[in-house]
Amino acid sequence: MSLINVSELTFAYEGSFDNIFENVSFQLDTDWKLGFTGRNGRGKTTFLKLLTGEYEYSGSISASVGFEYFPYEVRDPGADALEAARSVCPDLELWRLKRELGELCVDEGVLYRPFSTLSKGEQTKVLLAVMFLKDNRFLLIDEPTNHLDMRGREQVSRYLNSKKSFILVSHDRAFLDGCVDHVLSINRTGIEIQKGDFSSWYRNKELRDAFELDRNARLRKDITRLEAAARQSRQWADKVESEKIGNIKDREKYNECGGRAYIGEQSRRMQQRRKNLERRQNRALDEKETLLKDVEVSDALKIRQSEYRSRRLVTLDGVSVSYGGAPVCSDVSFVIEKGDRVALLGGNGSGKSSLIRLIVGQDIPHTGEVTVGGGLKISYVPQDASGLRGGLSDYAARCGIDESLFKALLRKLDFGRVQCEKAMADFSAGQKKKALIARSLCENAHLHIWDEPLNYVDVISRIQIEELLLKYAPTILFVEHDKAFCDRIATKTVEL
Repeated sequence: MSLINVSELTFAYEGSFDNIFENVSFQLDTDWKLGFTGRNGRGKTTFLKLLTGEYEYSGSISASVGFEYFPYEVRDPGADALEAARSVCPDLELWRLKRELGELCVDEGVLYRPFSTLSKGEQTKVLLAVMFLKDNRFLLIDEPTNHLDMRGREQVSRYLNSKKSFILVSHDRAFLDGCVDHVLSINRTGIEIQKGDFSSWYRNKELRDAFELDRNARLRKDITRLEAAARQSRQWADKVESEKIGNIKDREKYNECGGRAYIGEQSRRMQQRRKNLERRQNRALDEKETLLKDVEVSDALKIRQSEYRSRRLVTLDGVSVSYGGAPVCSDVSFVIEKGDRVALLGGNGSGKSSLIRLIVGQDIPHTGEVTVGGGLKISYVPQDASGLRGGLSDYAARCGIDESLFKALLRKLDFGRVQCEKAMADFSAGQKKKALIARSLCENAHLHIWDEPLNYVDVISRIQIEELLLKYAPTILFVEHDKAFCDRIATKTVEL
């Protein structure tokens, strides 16, 4: 066991006026299996790059181990997977690599195929296996699940649970629960570390947020009451003070009460009462200042979906898709009816995206019948968001959606006003996905079709999207490998 010490860490990107981290200090144990969470754009990947020394920063990071960042860059994807592995770890022992692949449920035969011909999931598993061959390294694993299907995520989660000494960035709740024993979270105002899995961290966060919201509401009432009492005491004190210095309307009553000495004592007591009330008010204000700093604001989203004239929207009957004579999926039949939330499930390469593109009208070679209702308007969120360019205003205009509504939805998904002015090419992968989802929510459609919409999207936003779909119950066909999301949202599943 050794410690990674982070002290007074401050970092901002060149040309930016906002610090990503400011005077952050904490310690990590290198034996931990650490889940790393936080909303998109908070600096998770940036922190990993700071550990590897890629960026300059102020403060200090000290460790007795080296750092290894995943995903690796494979410079020659045309080489065999074994050669690609050796380019990352030149002194690897083949028997150890085969053992690690076996634990990941990967046939060792993939090592002798060109790396580029492996599925994205197979590539991820090979590189993870290589990573764990390195000794005396603390591993920085950045979102490995984005190319893994549900079964692959379960396999990798079990594999990581048998290891230690890593930080894992992931937004998949079930995946994290299966393999971490501590959680590092980047909050709105700082970083916190908690022992336990993701679910225990999230439950504690909900309890803490609820307590702070309740305490804040109580303090608001107390402050209002104290302000009124202090105002009344101030008025009484001023009245008594004016009598003390001679502004007396009833001289006879003044003499009966003891004269100037009595009035002076009354004045002193009223002034003391006023000061006590003000001190209590200031303490309440000071306590209120400490609350809600890390409470995540997640306003409810809305969706616009038009009513379609008939119950049935889409029918697939005996559909098969193949490329170059190689079958991708065969004899697929299902129906999408009004109100259905259909999860299209299956492993990588099973034809899910092909069927979606077929339904949205793309030219995909197939046999069988695909019937899409006449005049059906479809809002489509593709898997790939990397091609987004230009500003949000231009994008809204190109898509024919209301710019104000579009930006309002993005702000609910944790976009700051400054972020809304940036070029979309500079967005993080999660922020780009949020832009696609917000655009889809603005579109006037009868059916929403989302292809892996949650890749890179943070947990808080995933929960917002779940609440939206449960509240408004739109008709939607989606592909998603987040088990928690599918279990909660799908009313119908189609297995490929």
